[in-house]
Amino acid sequence: MTLPPAAERIEKRALPVGGIALALCLISLTRGNLSQSYLIAYLFWLSLPLGSAALLMLYHLTGGEWGFVIRRMLEASTRTLPLMAALFLPLLYHPTQLYQWADPAKVAADELLKHKQPYLNTPFFIARAVIYFLVWIALSWLLTRWSAQQDHTNDTRPARRLLAMSGPGLIVLGFTVTFAIVDWVMSIEANWASTMYGVIYIVGMVLTTLAFMIFVARRFALAEPMNKVLQPAHFHDLGNLMLAFTMLWAYTSFSQFLIIWSGNLPEETTWYVNRMGQGWQTIAAFLVLFHFAVPFIVLLSRDVKRKMESLAVLAAAMFLMRMLDLYWTVRPAAGGAPSLRPMDLVAPIAIGGLWLWMFLRQLKVRPMMPVYNPQGDPSF
Repeated sequence: MTLPPAAERIEKRALPVGGIALALCLISLTRGNLSQSYLIAYLFWLSLPLGSAALLMLYHLTGGEWGFVIRRMLEASTRTLPLMAALFLPLLYHPTQLYQWADPAKVAADELLKHKQPYLNTPFFIARAVIYFLVWIALSWLLTRWSAQQDHTNDTRPARRLLAMSGPGLIVLGFTVTFAIVDWVMSIEANWASTMYGVIYIVGMVLTTLAFMIFVARRFALAEPMNKVLQPAHFHDLGNLMLAFTMLWAYTSFSQFLIIWSGNLPEETTWYVNRMGQGWQTIAAFLVLFHFAVPFIVLLSRDVKRKMESLAVLAAAMFLMRMLDLYWTVRPAAGGAPSLRPMDLVAPIAIGGLWLWMFLRQLKVRPMMPVYNPQGDPSF
């Protein structure tokens, strides 16, 4: 497939820009100034291939034109997972910069960390990360391989394999992402725990993916061949999905807060205490307003969801809100007031530039639209 001229320009510039920014990140890493900034950026961009895998399997289970028109974009996104596995390596360079449990001296001084040491230790941490990426890449490979086979035949067997795999695949994806987020983020504050933590990230990663796909689909709808395919009805469906996941994000986030507030236990409330003072409460209020309230009200409008440009603008704003939410979740663990460091800007450019280059490169491998759609066959 040939990309629109604007996407071609982005592809050509994304690799050098991302490469230069990554070099700056690696220099900063050796000086101990990177870890949190890099982790926030990494979690943000990792949301896209993982959220794409979730949406692909949801589409294969439920059907619908909303998934058919963005299916190739979702598949291209999942095929960036090998790149994301490679970009995870800087986080292993000096884990004590992020994790107390990786420092023997801090473990020796904390009885709770000693108790968690059989699970929270560096070799097992790395082994689990390898397992997560192997599972995610395997799911991506199956999703894209059988989809490619469907392009060459009107036989429904590849589509039936995708249907049969998607139910168990969603469960496996949910468990592995939950464990990964517990390992990579929640264990930064190893004396605190929440059973909702992984669920909140999973909902957020799907919301991030929907926002990205809506924005990209709108840009592609301005050029051949997608301008003949994408219709307001497709954006209306995608807008409804974004509304649903916006409400789900608010529900899961508030549920975690309500349970911890009603329990009123010091070992649990500390997490919110650190995020409700020193200026962090302003960001929290901003998220309540612009990550939930405003998008919720706007997305209730049928007209907005059917106006491609208006929905794309809202999706771009939601995309940025997802980054802010991750910043509010991760950064307060280090203590202090909110601040913007140079690496907070460089790290997202580094990972994002490389990710966009790989995504657009993968998008050119196959036709933008699937050749056959067995789900439209009554015999399927």
